[in-house]
Amino acid sequence: MPKIIVEVSARHCHLSQKDLDKLFGKGYKLTIMKKISQPGQFSAQEEIKIVGSKGEMKLRIVGPIRDKTQVELPVTDCYRFLGIEPVLRVSGDIKGTPGALLVGPKGKVEIKEGVIVAQRHLHVSDKEAKDLGVKNGDLVSVKIGGVRGLTFDKVIVRSGEGHKKSFQIDTDEGNACGWRPGTYGELIV
Repeated sequence: MPKIIVEVSARHCHLSQKDLDKLFGKGYKLTIMKKISQPGQFSAQEEIKIVGSKGEMKLRIVGPIRDKTQVELPVTDCYRFLGIEPVLRVSGDIKGTPGALLVGPKGKVEIKEGVIVAQRHLHVSDKEAKDLGVKNGDLVSVKIGGVRGLTFDKVIVRSGEGHKKSFQIDTDEGNACGWRPGTYGELIV
């Protein structure tokens, strides 16, 4: 079985330029803090706050700018800290999802939709997908060993230009399987 690096995606948001302008000022450009595993993507130095009915928390911004603003949270943050009903979705599929108030240093934005719990997913380039015998949209499983080992089912394959092989889960899922940096899983097709 092919080995895949497992990465945990912490709470974060992707912003449209329109919303970035409202939160940070007209024409604002994000500052790269560090590059992340997917080509062209980065954690920005900038953070914003998300406000729900139960409370608020900081969110790291992940760039580059997107067409639509999207917030990705684990279920625990939704229920325990924010009071937002969690909705599981593939990243980018935000129609009909909950909204929230976003607060930046220069302003606020009330998004009507866009708060999701990201479905666990396997990023692969087209070549990596072919080598693994999978295609975009397939559902696969990834088995993680160890003391708290488990098998994640319903892992959606995200392939295409701009993807690099990695299995991405959220912090709740990472805690459930005992994730540590350098954790690998076995792909089950």
